[in-house]
Amino acid sequence: MNTTEMMRILDSIARDRKVEKQQLIKVLERAMVSACRKHFGTLDSEEFRCEIDGLGGGMRLFRHNEPMELTPQELGRIAGQTFKQVMIQGFRDDERTSLLQEFSKRVGDIVTGVVQRYDGGALVVAIDRAEAFMPRSEQIPGEQFQAGDRVRCLVLDVRDVGNAVKIVLSRAHPDFIKRLFEVEVPEVSEKIIEVKAMAREAGYRTKIAVASVDSKVDPVGACVGVRGSRIKNIVDELNGEKIDIVRWNDSSQILIGNALKPAEVQEISLCFELGRATVVVRDDQLSLAIGKRGQNVRLAARLTGWDVDILTPDEFNKGLEIMTSTLSAVPGVSEENMDRLAALGVVSVFDVEEIGAEVLMNELGIEEAIAKVMVETASEKAKEVAEIQAKEKEENERKKREDEAAASKLLGSGASPLGDAPAAEVSGSDDARAADILGG
Repeated sequence: MNTTEMMRILDSIARDRKVEKQQLIKVLERAMVSACRKHFGTLDSEEFRCEIDGLGGGMRLFRHNEPMELTPQELGRIAGQTFKQVMIQGFRDDERTSLLQEFSKRVGDIVTGVVQRYDGGALVVAIDRAEAFMPRSEQIPGEQFQAGDRVRCLVLDVRDVGNAVKIVLSRAHPDFIKRLFEVEVPEVSEKIIEVKAMAREAGYRTKIAVASVDSKVDPVGACVGVRGSRIKNIVDELNGEKIDIVRWNDSSQILIGNALKPAEVQEISLCFELGRATVVVRDDQLSLAIGKRGQNVRLAARLTGWDVDILTPDEFNKGLEIMTSTLSAVPGVSEENMDRLAALGVVSVFDVEEIGAEVLMNELGIEEAIAKVMVETASEKAKEVAEIQAKEKEENERKKREDEAAASKLLGSGASPLGDAPAAEVSGSDDARAADILGG
């Protein structure tokens, strides 16, 4: 046996697979013991022992602790196959352990890999000497990669599964954006700027709240960069996903107002008992505050931890008036009680029904009987209001459908919305005829 060549091969394997050389030597010793047991047909695991010199590669075999003169070549083919199988399995186990230890330390870090293929919707990515995968749920909707593409992703989880190490990657996790900010914004990695909260709908929009421990550093400006250079790099990495950088504030009211930007907020009423914030915005700011398919208010709610309800001034005042008129009719309820309710963020009969009698007793200092009557009265009125709102919603939807049908019919018939004359006559070259039609 060429011991020098064996040591050279072990050195190469240890270096390429990042496994300790001594571990590989122990695998060879175990494999040699297994081959000897196979050759002599013994079941005693303590009968044979093997020692391999880690420097020179010399091998010594012992039977019942007595040195024996036996070379691997003398063991025969069957024992040789046993040696090979034990050695290969041992090397694989050592490599798996090495991978598990290495990538367990990298959980939460950004890595760059090369796309291999799609497997049942999951993206398989080669990272260093390991093969990782990104489940469909952790991919950004709409993103597609080709084999050979380089991709940056977050190491989300590492698991030891049977005979393999399962490395889970993500580009949809909120921490992926947080790590990108640490890469692009030095102040974030240096902890001068702190990411306080984050809410994300991968592929569409992200809101991230930041604060600075240094009063001289503007957290929002630092994250945006000169002419938006820093935020642009992150948006480009995310293929155009919108990112709103929100200035953090310990005051929930100010934070909610910041989180709902670019919409302008008129008033915010907080109900701590319900964890709900009632936000009043002008009619022209309503759609902006809610966002496309409710995305803006939904992300703001997740960012701030409050259940955010957006109302126009008319809707807010109407709910407050209904609650006031309904509860004022209850004997024993004073105007002061109503003012305190409003100060608690309870602004509708629905809120009174939800908080219950016990909260009313504790906060308003009223008797249990009065509190129960207030809740019962508010509950009855809430049912009436809900029915009215349902009818109004149904009527509005009906009118919308009728308007859409009428517009579709008008366009389908080719009639001009300016009159009964055909559209061709209005848009034709006869200016006088067009003037007559327009003049009606």
